[in-house]
Amino acid sequence: MLLALDTSTAHSGLALYDGVQILGELSWHSHLRQTVELAPAISELMKRVNTDMGAVRAIGIAIGPGSFTSLRVGLSLAKGLSLARHIPLIGIPSLNILAAALPVQNIPLAATLQAGRGRLAVGWYHTTAEGWQADGPVVTQTADELADSITTPTLVCGELNEDQRQRLARKYKNVSIPSPAHCVRRPGILAELAWQRWQAGDTDSAASLAPIYLHVAGGPPA
Repeated sequence: MLLALDTSTAHSGLALYDGVQILGELSWHSHLRQTVELAPAISELMKRVNTDMGAVRAIGIAIGPGSFTSLRVGLSLAKGLSLARHIPLIGIPSLNILAAALPVQNIPLAATLQAGRGRLAVGWYHTTAEGWQADGPVVTQTADELADSITTPTLVCGELNEDQRQRLARKYKNVSIPSPAHCVRRPGILAELAWQRWQAGDTDSAASLAPIYLHVAGGPPA
């Protein structure tokens, strides 16, 4: 069984996956209180599916981009569990979780997360036979800057507040935004991505795995 943890932003999530089905999944808006919420949430999820950490054979962790503090909380716990229990650790970029949840379309995809100070972390994807494939590095933009950069039909998904949705929606001829329910990072998707890498023998070193931080102009990492 694999335990997946996502604390990339204020929206946090956990999932338990056995390679056949999602045994349990939990998502919540933590207001960046993962330090006190994460361990009890794991314990509660274990109780709900009538299991314990002894049954976990691998850990999947979202590695960002995202909030500096929340990423550190999640990755520290994941590393601690991996080292203490001698089980594999698999890091998955957070924007890949958003992309993997969406049906492939023959148009570009911009996956977004909140980057602080009214800006978005934006990762671009294109279609391949295997699904969405990342294009280039993640950038930080305002919703207006993202909208201005879009000149052809494009799918935009991810964490968008009401104002950002409205600004992007003004370019309705070229911008398609799924409903909020389809823009949430599902920990079950993270679990599936991590499971695939684990089964392929592609794991990460707990000692060296690092989160992806975004540097926003005029301040420390977001």
